[in-house]
Amino acid sequence: MDPIFYVFLAALVTALATGLGPLPFAIWRSMSPRAISICNGVAAGLMIAASFSLLQEGVELNPLHTILGLVGGFVFIAISHSIMERFDNFHIGNIQGADAMKMLMIVGIMTLHSAAEGIGVGVAYAGEGNLGTFITAAIAIHNIPEGLAIALVLVPRGAKIWQAVGWSVFSSLPQPLLAVPAFLFVTFFAPFLPIGLGLAAGAMIWMTLSELIPEALENATSPKIASAVTLSIAGMLMFELLLVTL
Repeated sequence: MDPIFYVFLAALVTALATGLGPLPFAIWRSMSPRAISICNGVAAGLMIAASFSLLQEGVELNPLHTILGLVGGFVFIAISHSIMERFDNFHIGNIQGADAMKMLMIVGIMTLHSAAEGIGVGVAYAGEGNLGTFITAAIAIHNIPEGLAIALVLVPRGAKIWQAVGWSVFSSLPQPLLAVPAFLFVTFFAPFLPIGLGLAAGAMIWMTLSELIPEALENATSPKIASAVTLSIAGMLMFELLLVTL
């Protein structure tokens, strides 16, 4: 098999795996306001845990570039949010206003996150041994809870399950699109990887603290939301530890 096609196919599998995350909502359809708040808390925990992983990976590659990316991600998402707030009539399908804006932001942030992962897949396949296969498998499995995080924000705000699946896969499309160029031009792309990891982490941390957690506290007590955030972080970190030991 042509190695370029193999890299593209491997990265495409990681993108499609994200679409598995929203499937639990095929069973759990109706939610109370308190359940929605807890969902926001769980999504916040998953995003914080993912940010930890991105920063750890970036620091191992280049600490300074990762920090610059982290600050850049914060500045980018804060400016984007302030611009989007001016459009009161913004809508996605039948969903309007603040809910539509949050949906767009979560998908945008996860897409930014996926761009860094796509470069990581391509760079890994340009290396020696089975590193590319391991990274692909790890990212594919890791993408499932990230798809769940997207669904936890979209579905309670009125998105249908098939729409959550579609947006989840869409958010990971940068992986196959960037994996091949990163594989072919690894010398050029490799220095940008820690910046991209920091950028995605900064955007996710800002979104979590600015939007998800405050909204989660609207219909649930702070101890319940703190428990949801902490347990989801622990679950995600345990999940990643399991991947390393397999």
